[in-house]
Formats: sequence, C-alpha cells, structure tokens
Amino acid sequence: MRRHWLMKSEPDEFSIDDLVAAPNRATPWFGVRNYQARNFMRDDMQVGDLAFFYHSSCPEPGIAGIVEVSKAAYPDETQFDPKSAYYDPKSTRDAPRWLHVDVRLVRKTKLVTLPVLRETPGLEDMVTLRRGNRLSITPVTASEWKIIERLATPASKAMHAKARD
Repeated sequence: MRRHWLMKSEPDEFSIDDLVAAPNRATPWFGVRNYQARNFMRDDMQVGDLAFFYHSSCPEPGIAGIVEVSKAAYPDETQFDPKSAYYDPKSTRDAPRWLHVDVRLVRKTKLVTLPVLRETPGLEDMVTLRRGNRLSITPVTASEWKIIERLATPASKAMHAKARD
C-alpha cells in the first residue's frame, strides 16, 4: 500500500528547482539528523511512496512539488565526512546512525503556502501543522493528500482531470 509523506528542505540547501536540474531528476534526501524522521525512512518509507516537497525556513514556506521514493533507506554518506555539516563522529560504517532514501521528481507544483495549508478545512490534524512540530519528514493521510494535491494543481489541470473522472 502506497504511503504519503511531507519532506522538508531549506531551499538555500536544496530546492525543488535543484531537483528539477538534478541528473535524472533524482537525489538522495541527505542530512536528516532526527531519529524519528530517520525511523520513518528506515521503517516505513517504501519505493513508490509519494511525498510533498516542502520548502522550509525561507521567506515563503510551503509545498513546491511532489516526489516519489525511488530507493529504499541506505546509509547517508555525509555522516562519515568530517568536512560535511552533517558529519557524525559517533557513526561508523559498520554501525551507521543516519540513513536516507532517494527521491525523484514527479512534478513541480504551484506553491501551496503555510498560511493556505493552515486555513484549509480538512487539514486541521495534519502532523506538519501541529504546534511545535519540527520534524523534517512527516506522514500525510490519504484524505490530506487529496486535499493538498487539489490545492497544488493549477485550475486548468484540475478541470481536465475532473472531466476524465
């Protein structure tokens, strides 16, 4: 069963436009240093799962695209590099602490801003919108996914999709 996620990235670190320009429009989702987010990748994410690509810690935070998990969790190489901002001296190749998945671009969307998400009926219980939540990866329910996907789809595409249904 396909699951849905929201994955945050600071656009000055890695943005949806960087993913658009990446080889094969794919990248490792590196640098996660929170155990719960790591556990989501390790234990719950599967190849084929979809995620909203969310720009965080920027002037206009919000959902900027949709990605698909294209490779299951494996060790994040940045944890072994002393020159990396994500270096972890307690991590070893025999016992890596940090993992990541690879994602590939499904599509860039119109920006769905944080205020729009907060004001949209049906998203009141969304994990990402909970006060104090700082996780870089959170689950998204099927109903939340449908609501946000409609918000992220330009009106002309939404009307075309509705006509097909």
